[in-house]
Amino acid sequence: MKSVKTIVTGISVKTTVLRKVIRKASYQYRYWRYKLRGAGKSVDEKKVVFSSFTGRKYADSPRAIYEYMVNSDEYKDYKFVWVFTQPQNYDFLTKNRNTTVVKQASKECEVAFATAKYWVLNHRVSMHRAPTDKQVFIQTWHGTPLKRLGNDIEISDNDAFTRRELVDIYVTDAKKYTYFLSPSAFASEKFISAFQLKSLGKEDIIVEEGYPRNDFLMNYTAADVARIKAELGIPEGKKVILYAPTWRDNQFNTDIGGYTYKTEVDFDRLQKELGSEYVILFRAHYFVSNAFDFAKYEGFVYNVSTLDDINELYVVSDMLITDYSSVFFDYALIKRPILFFMYDFEMYKNEMRGFYIDIDELPGPIVKTEDELLEQIGNLSKDFTYDEKYRNFNGKFNYLDDGHASERVVHRLIK
Repeated sequence: MKSVKTIVTGISVKTTVLRKVIRKASYQYRYWRYKLRGAGKSVDEKKVVFSSFTGRKYADSPRAIYEYMVNSDEYKDYKFVWVFTQPQNYDFLTKNRNTTVVKQASKECEVAFATAKYWVLNHRVSMHRAPTDKQVFIQTWHGTPLKRLGNDIEISDNDAFTRRELVDIYVTDAKKYTYFLSPSAFASEKFISAFQLKSLGKEDIIVEEGYPRNDFLMNYTAADVARIKAELGIPEGKKVILYAPTWRDNQFNTDIGGYTYKTEVDFDRLQKELGSEYVILFRAHYFVSNAFDFAKYEGFVYNVSTLDDINELYVVSDMLITDYSSVFFDYALIKRPILFFMYDFEMYKNEMRGFYIDIDELPGPIVKTEDELLEQIGNLSKDFTYDEKYRNFNGKFNYLDDGHASERVVHRLIK
């Protein structure tokens, strides 16, 4: 049976006017509830609230910043609050020093946001929440952008928002930021444009120190790889392909109130051709709401979409296959083969987002058919070199990621 929220979402996305009315009413209700819950409470100078992927995961730069702080004596008297949609899955964090977990949208969550000196998030904050002038909002974001964002999207409306609505959402959020982390000059330029930071007079909030989340990719050990493979149940001797496609703006399903993804890969053929030598780790984007049934490919395809930290998938994979996801920027740090399966390239480029970079800069082959995909998997497996093009890519996009970004960010931004 559908939830009331799903039904309302399904109806609202079909009509722009109705959507605006429903969103405004929801905003007003949540805004005043937030104000009431925080009324009379003061800001704690040594409290930090963390959220990653709207509370879905314990991952990314918020996790890296938290782990640096919770393991540093310099911050031994700080309080840490993690926000999750399913906090019961993260009780293990409460064993750490001064750490609590709360449920997204709960009273405890609202009080945490109202009283924490620092907000550390990698996503846009709920519309009804805004930091006071006594609070610090550190926006870590969640990747170097390949696809155009916010104000830079030149294509028409998508299934959930008009272009104007999307731009307004980005700008409204940007007004709340105290700092915005960036891994490179390239990313800084795009963030400034997408969030209209120049017109807001907030260009100086950009902090170019590298991505804290990528510290693990520079510091992981062979023991980490062995542990992760054991936890995932990957057989010894098998090569590992990580397949991480992104979501499509035009695949919003009103029945479930979220984006869906249709796997265009022929897993039957891949299993026949590759099954004796490889396993595939399938990782859907966190926006994707539909379930995937890989039961018939047991032992060959592993659905790792719910695993919190994608870094663990990077370091156990021998090759990455993606399309338009920004995952390849981070994966490039470990200098392994990357293959781009862009079967719907023309549609994606011309009818949806558009790109920030020329695809000729991508650090790997681009294929559009199943035959090409299999051919390049074979080629990269046998003959891969970290060539000049790949080095230039890392030199442009990843030059700040040296394994110490968390330390630099915390010392610079959290007093």
